[in-house]
Amino acid sequence: MTRSLRLDDQLCFPLYACAKEVIRQYRKPLEALNLTYTQYIVMMVLWEFGGMTEGELGEKVRLDSGTLTPLLKRLEKAGLIRRVRPEENERKLFLLLTEQGEALREKAKDVPAVMQGCIPLSEEELYLLKGLLDRALAGMTGKQDAAEQAEPFTEETE
Repeated sequence: MTRSLRLDDQLCFPLYACAKEVIRQYRKPLEALNLTYTQYIVMMVLWEFGGMTEGELGEKVRLDSGTLTPLLKRLEKAGLIRRVRPEENERKLFLLLTEQGEALREKAKDVPAVMQGCIPLSEEELYLLKGLLDRALAGMTGKQDAAEQAEPFTEETE
């Protein structure tokens, strides 16, 4: 077998396995919020930016409409968001946080610190890793400018 076909020599596998493990580690703190990881990242975007269209949200969380729509319906059913189609443009779907969705932010505020404690790297190593991943992702998606302008990783931005 050539060296290039060895699993241990592949960059993709530890990225995949680590991402899977990080999401698994999120289960416990998110269980208390009654959210899945994907619902949590959607809520984080809405807490940060407020109301937006489904398309804008999809771009930010890198999910297509087929994945996002059922997730948003579940968040709406849980009373965390409202989905609104304005009469002047029924093709757009606007997403708004409800009072209950806003209140959940306070309950979620400790999740980043809990998760940082799950990854056995120093703060400097976490900062370096996040920067490298941002650069790699930006290079693969053609959004290099966004990676260069990204905020540095800190406990507050985690």
